[in-house]
Amino acid sequence: MAEHSAGIPFQMHRPAHAYLSMGGNIGDVRATFEDALALLAERGARVIARSSDYETPPWGKTDQQPFVNACVIVETSLAPHELLDLCLEVEKELGRIRMEKWGPRVIDIDVLAYEGRVIETPDLIVPHRYMLDRAFVLVPLSEIAPDLPIGGVTVAEHAKAFDSTGIVKLPPRAKGNAA
Repeated sequence: MAEHSAGIPFQMHRPAHAYLSMGGNIGDVRATFEDALALLAERGARVIARSSDYETPPWGKTDQQPFVNACVIVETSLAPHELLDLCLEVEKELGRIRMEKWGPRVIDIDVLAYEGRVIETPDLIVPHRYMLDRAFVLVPLSEIAPDLPIGGVTVAEHAKAFDSTGIVKLPPRAKGNAA
């Protein structure tokens, strides 16, 4: 069943698990991820699992630098649209300027899935409308949520269907390391 913005707002009585993807290709993306995760946690979306970082080829608009991508599972009492608003607020605070669809960016944070719900509103579609088309989402997501069902199939099974050529798992980032 789809949630409609004109309906009664969804109220959480217990924390929910939401699945987010992060990506960027401008500046020190890995440091930006850490800043984003700290801001999300401060504002009601506590990280409970985080994938490795992956260098990935650009998707959609391919004439740009490679991206760094990762996925996280957060625990939150925020309703789905409130979580989306928080993600957009954090992106903006960290310098995201939306100039070109699928173009270069400091950070992008997408809500992929939320407690198994299906949401179809003008500003939020969950599961994310493109997640099953993107190896750069499925590979890191399968690392932390391989058994998460999306459309009746697990994330791990979806990920196996993709050619992951060009997706490289990065070594852990050393604390205090600017690289």
